[in-house]
Order: sequence, then C-alpha cells, then structure tokens
Amino acid sequence: MTNPMPQIELPERLARGRPPLRLDPSVLMVLVGCVVLVAGGAVIYPAFLGPAYLLQQLQIAAFLGIIATGAMLVILLGEIDLSIPLTITGTAIVTTQFAGASHAAVAALAIPIGLAAGALIGFVNGIGVAVFRIPGMVWTLATNAMLLGATVFYTGGFKPQGVVPVLASQAALGRTFGVPNAFLVWLAVAAATIWALNRTVYGVYLYAMGNSQRALFLSGARVRRVTVATFMLAGLLSSLGSLLLTGYANQAYQGMGDGYLLPVIAAVVIGGTSILGGSGSYLGTFAGAIFITLLSSILSVLQMPAAARQIVFGGIILSMLLAHRFRTRG
Repeated sequence: MTNPMPQIELPERLARGRPPLRLDPSVLMVLVGCVVLVAGGAVIYPAFLGPAYLLQQLQIAAFLGIIATGAMLVILLGEIDLSIPLTITGTAIVTTQFAGASHAAVAALAIPIGLAAGALIGFVNGIGVAVFRIPGMVWTLATNAMLLGATVFYTGGFKPQGVVPVLASQAALGRTFGVPNAFLVWLAVAAATIWALNRTVYGVYLYAMGNSQRALFLSGARVRRVTVATFMLAGLLSSLGSLLLTGYANQAYQGMGDGYLLPVIAAVVIGGTSILGGSGSYLGTFAGAIFITLLSSILSVLQMPAAARQIVFGGIILSMLLAHRFRTRG
C-alpha cells in the first residue's frame, strides 16, 4: 500500500510560514488586547471581572474558536471558505431533525450525521477547488447560496421543528469541575490542531501550499488530497461548532450561522494568520477568538447595533490586510 502523503524533503522556503513552538509577537499583542478589553469592560460593567462572567465568555468563545479553527486551515492554503454560515445552519437543522425521529436507532445517529453533513459540504468545496480549480471564494459562495435555498425549501421559510440531542446540550451547557464543557472541547480541538500543524507532514504541506502550491506539486506531493482534506476538516469543525451552538440555544433556526462569517475571519487574521496563506500560528487564532468574543460582549453592553458590529469586524479585517501588505513590502 502506498503512502498517500509521502515524506518529501521540501526546500526551507516552502515551509517558512510554519511557526516555531514559541509565543509569536502578534499573539502577544492579541493577548495584551484581551487584557485591555477585560479592564475596559470592568470599567463599563463591574461584573465583567467576575469569574462567572469570564467563564461564560470562554464558553461563548469556544463556539467561535472551533469554527475559526477550520477557517484558519483553509486560509493557510491561500483559500477562503464562505460557506460557513449555511454549514452551521444546515448542520443544526439536519441534527435536530434526526434527533427528533421516532425510531431511537435513527435518533442516536443525529450527531454523527450532523458531523458527516459538514464533512460532506467540505468535500464538495474541496473538489471544486482542487479538481475543477475554481477559486475557493467563488465556489464556497455558490455552495452557501445553494445551501440557503435548500434550507428555505425544506423548512418552507418557517422555524424548523426538531429535538436537540442531549449530548449537544451537555457539551454546550454543562461544566466539569466548574469549567465549561464547550471550552474543554475547544481545548481538545486546539491541542490536536497545534500537533497537526507542527508535528505532522500534513502541517508542512499546508504551510508549503500557502507559499507555493506549484512548487509543492513539483516536489511530488499530492496537493489535491491536501486541499480536499483541509476543506473537509473545515466543514467538520463548522459542524462541531454548530452542534455546540444548537445545544446552547436549545434549538435550530434559520439564520443561525449568519452572524459568524466576519467574526470567524476576523479571529483568524487578528491572530496573525496571513489572509494570503502560508503563514500563521494557531495560538494566534485561539487568542483572536477570545479577543473577538470579549469585544462583542463589550459592544453588546454598550448596546451597539448588530450592523455597527459588522462594521467593526470588517474594519479589523481590512486593518490586518493593510498591516500585512505594508509588512510584506518592508
């Protein structure tokens, strides 16, 4: 049996975006920003410093962070996944529908089917990008539009009926030794991601593809498999985040994922991952998700409308793009 990802010696320049296991300056800046947000939030809302409130923020950050993990993997390729909103919504609808089935055997498969749905969406995205060579932004936008049509057609424009799986509720709302289970799930995802990016051939290939896909292909790597696998992981992680969101909200509803696309991308780029691919640290994405969650909480306390929040997130993304451009020129 042949190894689908053979060990190939790559030039150092191909994997130069792969960060060492140390605290990157951009990550340190985001962590300092988190401290500033906590301090500022305490001035506006004194309870902000309370352990209960901070643990709640970590719980909410876990939903964003898990979804952002998949988004970061795709961005490291030099692509972007715009099907995140309807992957979240679609997974929630599929999962609750199966969980509400009259047959216990079918209901027990609700969570695996939900995760499989996300992986399937990712597979379709990966095939479009890797095989048909359609830019990820265009293909995933079309996928998102088709998923939107499918959910509206299926629900008839009304709130979908179904039951939230007990395990999803426990993972989203439960606590272990006082720590939110959702945050523990995120920590497990983070540990696996850091290991994959820094200790496996897949991680080397991912960074190398973001720097020069053609050079990686000429070195003998199977770049199509890497691309498809990455989009499948992104879909799977979006579905995992969706399951936690479904358990937290105790329902599935249309538009469930609409507010997540910009915050997810903002969490990735604010953590230092280049939107052009090939460079970034997962610790930055982890800190970025917490930063965005704290920022959203403060904006909510200030009663800033949702439209204004989108402007803030968009501004963050543009600022990081400009910063990366000037840093590259320098």
